[in-house]
Amino acid sequence: MTKPTIFLAAALFSAAAGAAPAASVVPDPPSAAQPQPQPQPEATPRLAYGLLMKYGAKLVFAPCRDPSYTLVEDVSPDRQVSRGLEMAGLAEGRKLYVELLGVVEGDSLRASELNLAHADGRCQRPGGSDEAWLARGDQPAWALAAGGERVTLKRQGRADVNLPYRVFERQGEAALFSGQGAEGSLDLRFEHKLCRDEATGVVFGWTAFIRADGQPLRGCAWRR
Repeated sequence: MTKPTIFLAAALFSAAAGAAPAASVVPDPPSAAQPQPQPQPEATPRLAYGLLMKYGAKLVFAPCRDPSYTLVEDVSPDRQVSRGLEMAGLAEGRKLYVELLGVVEGDSLRASELNLAHADGRCQRPGGSDEAWLARGDQPAWALAAGGERVTLKRQGRADVNLPYRVFERQGEAALFSGQGAEGSLDLRFEHKLCRDEATGVVFGWTAFIRADGQPLRGCAWRR
């Protein structure tokens, strides 16, 4: 990132960091001219969360609790990241709270997946350490948390459903879970498609389809 871009991004965000004997077995020190191995870029995408702003054609990202800034490069299939940011209301000079999966290469964050984007959000810790998935929806209102020891579904006007957690099965661009217990049954299908919560305007990276004791529920899901 050029210095003018860094300074401008910082301003925008703050307004709204002798030879050895022949018999010696001691190796000679490496020559100063000898090229040193360079660190390899990280290959596994990780969750990055912070504030994002559009400046011209550039996306400037500031991690939470970190004074640094970096540019975001959308490398997601079918521009999923850019489309999700636009759905969340990204406009020049407007900040979004975002959670992106990506890798850092040089001075760029290569974003391969949007987890969520919120136009009115603030920096926050993205979930508890034992959460793997969260989901929610309306009509009727419901919320689901999966991870640690259990999967818990809460529904308006109904008793909670709790089932033992296990890692969701992956089939292509879908994550699946099915289980049954004394409190009820659940069939979950999370599809890797952008989902906008109309009540809050938050955009998530996954669409949730649930059948709970035969009752169909639909909403949005995101990873933790």
